[in-house]
Amino acid sequence: MTAPARTAADGTAAPAPRRWRIVPLLPARLRPLGRPKLWAELVFAAVGYWAYGLTRNAVPAQQERALQRARWIWRTEQHLHIGIERTVNHAADHVGWLIVGMNYYYATLHFIVTTGVLVWLCFRRPAHYRAARTALYAATLLALAGFTLYALAPPRFLTGEGFIDTVVVHHTWGSWASGDVAQLSNQDAAMPSVHIVWSAWCGTVLFHLARRTWVRALGVLYPLATFTVIIATANHFITDAVAGAATLAVGFLVQRVLTGRPAYPRARAAGQGNQPGRG
Repeated sequence: MTAPARTAADGTAAPAPRRWRIVPLLPARLRPLGRPKLWAELVFAAVGYWAYGLTRNAVPAQQERALQRARWIWRTEQHLHIGIERTVNHAADHVGWLIVGMNYYYATLHFIVTTGVLVWLCFRRPAHYRAARTALYAATLLALAGFTLYALAPPRFLTGEGFIDTVVVHHTWGSWASGDVAQLSNQDAAMPSVHIVWSAWCGTVLFHLARRTWVRALGVLYPLATFTVIIATANHFITDAVAGAATLAVGFLVQRVLTGRPAYPRARAAGQGNQPGRG
């Protein structure tokens, strides 16, 4: 049974009351719209890198536990009949140019594309920049907490289970998982997949805020391609990818709770916040 429509004093229908309203945790002065100061963004980036550095120090002490967890996840996925990672890993490894390209994709593109989308947002969609950036940073910090609390080895470490470490086999130069460079990165940071967090974030930004259809289509294809790459290179389990998507969802929820407004308002067609520029 629906309640009767209310009418205003002039006889016109009054707007229906909102049933749910999120009260923002941040005061109005801390949730402005528009392009932020560059120095503040650099501080955010520096804090994020510092937090990542903290996770690196915990890796050696959790190596064996990280491997045990990886074996458990692999057995569980096989039991659920979703463990396709080894099959995809072997199939991609048979095509040399493809797997080498995927190795370089995995090592570089998530930094390049994410930075590019942030810059595009800042200058082309400044009214949406802060909200989208807050969701990204919140999800990334949650992922870093996951690395610290739940160290998990990638499937490429499970050579006894038949996985191929494509970076080692094909000698991919400069990868964060190869040679001395590996000492600078957390090798047991598989859960959740930050590659999925970042690529899905880029995809949602482009899909909601880009005007050109082909750019919006790229927003859909990019996270799907990233998912294929992380599985084919044996850097992540399917479980890690699902956890990455869930982490990003929580990141957007945190942004909504902090600001009281959605990152992508439905009234996009009105054109608010999409000036200046095209794209």
